[in-house]
Amino acid sequence: MDDYRVVADAIAAEIEAGRLRPGDRLPPQRRFARQRGIAGSTAARVYGELVRRGLAVGEVGRGTFVRAAKPPPEPALAEPGDARVDLELNFAVLPEESARLARALEPLLREDVLTAALHPIGAAGTPVAREAAAGLLARGDWRPDPATVLFTGNGRQALAASIAAFVPVGERLAVESLTYPVVKALASRLGVELVPIETDESGLVPAALAAAGPVRALYVQPTLHNPLGTTMPPRRRAELAEVTGRLDLPVIEDGIYTFLRDDVRPFAAYAPERTVFVDSLSKRVAPGLTAGFLVAPPSWTARLASSVRSGAWAASRFAVEAATQWIVTGTLAEIEAAKRRDAAARAAVVAENLPGLRGDPASYHRWWELPERWRAETFVAAAARRGIALSPAAAFAVLPGHAPNAVRIAVSAPPAATLASALDVLAGLASGSPDDLLAD
Repeated sequence: MDDYRVVADAIAAEIEAGRLRPGDRLPPQRRFARQRGIAGSTAARVYGELVRRGLAVGEVGRGTFVRAAKPPPEPALAEPGDARVDLELNFAVLPEESARLARALEPLLREDVLTAALHPIGAAGTPVAREAAAGLLARGDWRPDPATVLFTGNGRQALAASIAAFVPVGERLAVESLTYPVVKALASRLGVELVPIETDESGLVPAALAAAGPVRALYVQPTLHNPLGTTMPPRRRAELAEVTGRLDLPVIEDGIYTFLRDDVRPFAAYAPERTVFVDSLSKRVAPGLTAGFLVAPPSWTARLASSVRSGAWAASRFAVEAATQWIVTGTLAEIEAAKRRDAAARAAVVAENLPGLRGDPASYHRWWELPERWRAETFVAAAARRGIALSPAAAFAVLPGHAPNAVRIAVSAPPAATLASALDVLAGLASGSPDDLLAD
């Protein structure tokens, strides 16, 4: 057995015995190497092994800390949890939605119409569906050409088809350093290496992308970024369009939350010749009633359609027909407007009960950089003991062990009064100390 694994086993035993507690900071690697009488390179491998085993977590600029618990076997946010107050998953289903959706579907349930809707359909859907989807996705002066609209079973499948179309196995995909966890899972399954790109308060930094070395495509969330909740300003979008044009780089734009900011032009409006715009109904409607949308430059439409077919990611005809009905009847427009009002009301609850969080007020999630005395994993565990589910930064970090000391708070699921109470609990928890947990 390699020496570094023997040392890692010894540290693991100290953690198991409780001599090293969750949240404890490990010594800097140079000091650790001196204490253990090992080389600095060996110390680095020990710390890497502890992170790999889920026993430690690294935080940029802060050091390496003992983790509160072993990570779940699947990426965070994959399935609903058992927590009493869910501030982890981000699905807003309004009370009046079901009645509106049912009324709009009544014509589809006629026997002759339903018979047609049960037949197969290709990635291109139907002319009526493409026209309806183009109108749904339009923002400001940007309206996609209906001929370039494709359909998938959901947004995740649209992302998978887009990545597979542009990034061969073993090649590199650039993403924001904190990104949507599903993209991390998709990249792993498609054999694609993710390259984290620096972000700041305005979003992805174009100069950092230019300096990242060769990549085959860029995946980016410019509007209501998940998990940061930020929206890229127009000037940054223009700068990013210039850089991706100079690099001749395809861009996959995730527009899943754009319906909450209908006043923002998508990145596709700045670089239409190289951007694939991805969206779905999962946030607009509900996770169980969805279809995915792809809008590609005309020269790439056939390529994307082939990727959808080869991955078996095409939508069912019934889903496409249902989505079309909801669009042409104005049902989706009504639901979108209602959710924008709901998000604004929840923003007021957040501002009153837990001010200072990072994120666009239109967003259904916020980013919380925790007080110095707390580690993200320890705080998430403490919140769970109080019946509140949160997402640690590690769920979104591209590089293991390089997560900031922060959590994402999803505010869309619980009733407003429950949300207010949960935020009060979190504020009280943050004002205390991890040592207080020992007295519980």
